[in-house]
Amino acid sequence: MTVEQFLTSLQTKGVKIWLEGEQLGCRAPKGVMTAAIQQELKQRKTEILAFLKEAQAATQSTSIPLEPVARDEELPLSFAQQGMWFLHQLDKASPFYNESLQLRIVGKLSVSALEASINEIIRRHEALRTTFAVTEGIPVQVIAPKLTINIPVVDLPDLPPASLQQIVTQEVRQPFDLSISPLLRATLIRQQAESHLLILTMHHIITDGWSMGIFLQELEILYQAFTQGKPNPLPELTIQSADFAVWQRQWLTKGVQQQQLDYWKQQLAGAPPLLELPTDYPRPSVQTFVGANKRFQLDKDLTDKLVTLSQNSGVTLFMTLLTALAILLHRYSGEDDICIGTPFANRDRTEINPLIGCFINTLVLRTQIAENPSFSQLLAQVRAVVLDAHANQDLPFEQVVEALQPERSLGHNTLFQVMFVLENFSLEPIELAEVSLTPDIVERGSCLFDLNLSIWQTNNGLMGSWEYKRDLFAPQTIERMTLHFQTLLATIVSNPHQRVGELAFLSESELHQLLVEWNDTQ
Repeated sequence: MTVEQFLTSLQTKGVKIWLEGEQLGCRAPKGVMTAAIQQELKQRKTEILAFLKEAQAATQSTSIPLEPVARDEELPLSFAQQGMWFLHQLDKASPFYNESLQLRIVGKLSVSALEASINEIIRRHEALRTTFAVTEGIPVQVIAPKLTINIPVVDLPDLPPASLQQIVTQEVRQPFDLSISPLLRATLIRQQAESHLLILTMHHIITDGWSMGIFLQELEILYQAFTQGKPNPLPELTIQSADFAVWQRQWLTKGVQQQQLDYWKQQLAGAPPLLELPTDYPRPSVQTFVGANKRFQLDKDLTDKLVTLSQNSGVTLFMTLLTALAILLHRYSGEDDICIGTPFANRDRTEINPLIGCFINTLVLRTQIAENPSFSQLLAQVRAVVLDAHANQDLPFEQVVEALQPERSLGHNTLFQVMFVLENFSLEPIELAEVSLTPDIVERGSCLFDLNLSIWQTNNGLMGSWEYKRDLFAPQTIERMTLHFQTLLATIVSNPHQRVGELAFLSESELHQLLVEWNDTQ
């Protein structure tokens, strides 16, 4: 039985979507799956797990085994790390590739247990003990056998929110030297006796979005154990990120490389070099990357309708949201050929799923909106594009750019200028015995793309954040774009068979202004 035949045999479409989401690195957080999906997963658990194990064995039997390698030889960088290292060489003082997370901690915090938990995570994951040296002109990984950090505690009682945000931004924008350990910082701000803010910052070369989720999961387990005087309950890791880097370079043979390169050459042939969105200010000749954030929340009712639409359409939520974003960009720009970048988890091997490290690869997802299709028709196109991209996700983005030789400009990013991310780690509060830990994103004051839309799934509905370039867009423009995106999503779920050109996205006040006020000839 093929994968498609097996998935078709499932009674609940949602189970198929869940399995595809697992393959695409878009895990559903707690509380998102419907009761019907959970019930069928429970009833057919043995059958599903057996099939997945068999399919995985068939896939991996033809590849090189992923095994530990000796640490007494030079360790290469993974392709993702190599890209990060190269970008760092261009501007070593840049903070743009710092990955940050803040934890609001309320309750009786044990600082010693928190510090011990973070140091245990560092011990478990070699990536967090890694720096990067150059040997005969080639970057290599240098893994410290031991690394312990101390978490400074800064007392800032009764600090206004604006002042606190300024301090956090300054902290996360401090650059790293990739040759000096550690490439991770933790700072604890004490605002009240039972109110703290933990700021975590790592260079992207040792982490990614999936890794942030692992860090939070392990922190929850370890802190709970250490405050109760118990030992670390987590199993030891048999594979580390450096092992993957060696394996990746052995596995991506010339045959596989050429096959995937042929796909991307065909898929992106003739793609427009720049998405001409209407901007508030002229595009500068050289990008500055000065950015700002705009957050928004979709209510649970709309979120549930989007999830249901995705299940009924045989797609993932990622595909539905990506299609809606492509339509919004199409309506804003008037262009029919829309390229959007997205980071793929690149974790097809089960051995690397529990690892902290930089595994992601940036893929370009191209949506061509010709002859005014319906949303459902366009969604089917996007589904095919995403699945094909997933099948060809191993070729590093830098090699795709090098092969395509697109038109280059210092004023905009190559191949795409808009990024979309459906984050796989949760921002829901972590409730422990005496403390509550609430993760939150950090506003960095920078943006690598014209627009970067990140969305999280929460128990109260989807939460989103636009990161945008301040030298292109005014805050009120992004505010208006947010309202348009929400209205568009509501229109889509009400009638997904409407044609793209007929989908409403203007607010009621804008419609009144357009149809009534501006047509008042008196």
